Amino acid sequence: MSNPLSKFFVAAGAKRLSAVETRPDTSNQHEFNGVVGFKNFFGSERITFDTDFLYLADEEEKEILEKGHLTWYDARENHPTRTEFRLYYSTNNPMKEAQEEDMVIIAKTAEDKLLVVICPKGSTHESQLLWLFGLEESENRFIVKDYSEQRAELGYAGKTIISSLGLEIEEEEPDYLEDMLKRFGNKLPSTFIFSEYARETLKNEVSPIENPDDTLIAWMEWEERLFRTFEKYQVQIKLKEGFGKDGLDVDDFISFSLSVQNKRKSRAGYAFENHLAEIFNVNSILYTRGAKTERNNKPDFLFPGIKEYFDKDFPTELLTMLGLKTTAKDRWRQIIPEADRISLKHLITLEPAISKNQTNEMKEQSVQLVIPANIFPTYSKEQQVEFLSLSDFIQLVRNRR
Repeated sequence: MSNPLSKFFVAAGAKRLSAVETRPDTSNQHEFNGVVGFKNFFGSERITFDTDFLYLADEEEKEILEKGHLTWYDARENHPTRTEFRLYYSTNNPMKEAQEEDMVIIAKTAEDKLLVVICPKGSTHESQLLWLFGLEESENRFIVKDYSEQRAELGYAGKTIISSLGLEIEEEEPDYLEDMLKRFGNKLPSTFIFSEYARETLKNEVSPIENPDDTLIAWMEWEERLFRTFEKYQVQIKLKEGFGKDGLDVDDFISFSLSVQNKRKSRAGYAFENHLAEIFNVNSILYTRGAKTERNNKPDFLFPGIKEYFDKDFPTELLTMLGLKTTAKDRWRQIIPEADRISLKHLITLEPAISKNQTNEMKEQSVQLVIPANIFPTYSKEQQVEFLSLSDFIQLVRNRR
């Protein structure tokens, strides 16, 4: 199923917020400045758009989503020769959180609505969205790009960022539903078995030895598509049954919805770990998975193993630790205390375009990032030289053996 950027957005522009746009003690205006670039997409007549306002901080608990409106109008519509277009926003909590110099991105969706995203300056979300939309920083006015003719597939990184905006990626493999039902019945098997099934049904299209980086992403994408296919089947059954005794129980509906979202997140993490372990197995890499070290910490992978880790005579320089985070953001720090004997921790993540601020902090905290090679282009050249690809990491561990 095709997923180009134009499927979701018609146009978008970005700029940094000024004091008068964010500080009520400086100005009471509820308007974005430098908006003339949107005229080609909004037209010349007054129009009010249904708008989602989204404040995206790197700390998930600080994220805010709120519905509101944006009104496009000409402040000099009665003047015979002059125009002065403005974009007025309704009062909302995401804009109350905004600070001067934060990045704001205004995007027109394919459904003729608007999305306003505010990202703290220097945040990973800012870096990701600028990459996704192909936008550059602008201090005073929106530089607007048209995506209506864009047909290139988003790829794994692009779909990850789109999902962070709360948009649904349509990924299904209906031809495999019957086979999955025959194998598993109406209930999904364990993540380990389902990951095996995903690899089995894609085994002739990948090469974990010759190209472990592309193989990892291919397995992750394929398992996600199979999972979404099965999930849709299960959700449709639940919708037909209804919620609660009368079929209209709101609390039961909310509980079910949350369980679906949580299952998606947890399964992605387990799939990541399962597929990575298989790549290590195929490449004859020795490791221990999820063993306890000091203070009951459990690093995801220890190389060559937990026995060598606790052997005081085994050279420390030949030990390697690898933590996994499908998305890093502020959670990458969790791996730092997981193996005291190993000073340089390795962390593999599928997170695209982590900000320079965070990758610099990782380096200062002796965390070495491992990034699948096809996600490298979402990062600056300066950042890329500091990373290892999965292939590089496998070679590192093999050399230490």
